[in-house]
Amino acid sequence: MTENTKNMLIAAALSLIFIGLWDYFYAFPELDRQKQAQTQQARLAKTPKLGAPDQPATPAAPVARTREDALALSPRVSIDTRSLSGSIALKGARLDDVSLKHYRQTVDPTSPIITLLSPEFGPSPYYAEMGFVTGEVENAPALPTTETLWTADSDKLTSGKPLTLSWDNGQGLVFKRVISVDDEYLFTVKDTVENKAGKPVTLYNFSRVNRIGRPPSSGYAILHEGFTGVIGDKAEELNYDKIEKEPDSTKTFKGVGGWVGFTDKYWGAVVAPEQTAAIEARYIAMGGATKTYQADTLTEPKTVEPGAKAETTTYVFAGAKEVDTLDAYKANPGLKRFDLLIDWGWFYFITRPMFRLIDFLYRVLGNFGLAILAVTVIVKLAFLPLANKSYKSIAKMKEIQPKIKELKEKYGDDKHKFNMEQMELYKREKVNPASGCLPVLLQIPVFFSLYKVLVVTIEMRHAPFFGWIRDLSAPDPTNIFNLFGILPFDPTHVAIFGPYLALGVWPLVMGVTMWLQMKMNPEPTDEIQRTMFAWMPVMFTFTMGSFASGLIIYWSWNNLLSIIQQGVIMKRAGVKFELWDNLRKTFGMA
Repeated sequence: MTENTKNMLIAAALSLIFIGLWDYFYAFPELDRQKQAQTQQARLAKTPKLGAPDQPATPAAPVARTREDALALSPRVSIDTRSLSGSIALKGARLDDVSLKHYRQTVDPTSPIITLLSPEFGPSPYYAEMGFVTGEVENAPALPTTETLWTADSDKLTSGKPLTLSWDNGQGLVFKRVISVDDEYLFTVKDTVENKAGKPVTLYNFSRVNRIGRPPSSGYAILHEGFTGVIGDKAEELNYDKIEKEPDSTKTFKGVGGWVGFTDKYWGAVVAPEQTAAIEARYIAMGGATKTYQADTLTEPKTVEPGAKAETTTYVFAGAKEVDTLDAYKANPGLKRFDLLIDWGWFYFITRPMFRLIDFLYRVLGNFGLAILAVTVIVKLAFLPLANKSYKSIAKMKEIQPKIKELKEKYGDDKHKFNMEQMELYKREKVNPASGCLPVLLQIPVFFSLYKVLVVTIEMRHAPFFGWIRDLSAPDPTNIFNLFGILPFDPTHVAIFGPYLALGVWPLVMGVTMWLQMKMNPEPTDEIQRTMFAWMPVMFTFTMGSFASGLIIYWSWNNLLSIIQQGVIMKRAGVKFELWDNLRKTFGMA
């Protein structure tokens, strides 16, 4: 493999990767949303008889116009903790009003806090509830429903003061529900059923999270959003499109312990039964044009004898997907593999340590941007032996370029003979033309793991750098096409081409450093290769302009370090430093 061919293959591979990423991040999700808007599916035809109750396709009450109107449809008990605010609906005992005190919608500190759960009959309904169903067909006892009005012993739920709800069915069954919440995002719901009737009753405990209407997607193909859970020891993820393609729009799982619910980019809402209980879990899509999505669990039956009680515990997580918080819930109360509520991806074994390293450096340096720069240096040092070998190989290849040129002139169109002699030349000179590929290939997982950290971890959300970069997880807010804010319009909103017009200062810096890195080497003699290499920095600049600014800063800094490293190695090897000659030639000064 010649140096030019090797470089062309690397460039082509990287180009295809990034063009593919761009399509998946922006083009494909948009096409999917358009297709979804044009299609409707029939309502779920049939559900398992003993499954958790399904959300009706048509609301049983008038649709409220505002969130406030929807909240007013039920008496409520307020929630007030260090991290959460909101209320619990006494009608149905639903968790349907939860906001996150520590997170705001934008970087503006006066912007509204994040609202996670919302009541039915209002905008974007999203809520959790639990209860009982029975397998009895005849003379089934009255059980709490979504219309049941529970009695509360307090008007406020805090982390230090649990709430007790109660309801008597008038037929000998007394239901008591104790809801407690910690200082973060976990509710613990302990249900007790006391049987004062004259006959035993068999009950199944269910829990579910409902979401009416498809939420807006963040648009990242490498990020899972939708149904999520761990049933038994197996993670089960399904997006909104795929569940609708399942038979009866239902997917069923069985196992011992686990949790199910929904995940967004930074937030999650899940329910988890007792982790030692055998459960049946379902992901369901119901309804017509506006779908109701439901993730639920059903435990094995318990028979409550006359004069006896039965107890069960359900956990409800509703909050931000903070790494340390999820790890803590994985340990106590022991929610199985709860760290997988964050989509760490295929490179979990790299991405998790990468996050920990960045987080550690952030605690030392006080800035996530500086932590990213420091991680880049650490990665460079880790790959230093391989990189040095690669650059030495490149330097050696440059040394023998005149000899390769002689072989081309000597053997002309006899490609077979030329290749044979070229391989002999490589053996004599102890040159491995493919050695330069290895560092690039090994750094691809590192690159994607860093990108994954920037995309999926909430710790990076609204993390500032310096100057105009106030959110490392968001694109550079400046733009050359409106003269960096002088002209009063946003080029990224231009139809079709908008996403390609996100050219801020840092994407331009990245493009320039990439261009300079390419100028470190002689231009390919082949016209097609030369044109491709000339336009590749431009293409990368446009396609990566709307990527997270933290990633662009990493890439720019990595390019600069690579230029310095390659220059030092070339100088030590006594190889001509091509950068200045190539720059003079580019600008017509040679």
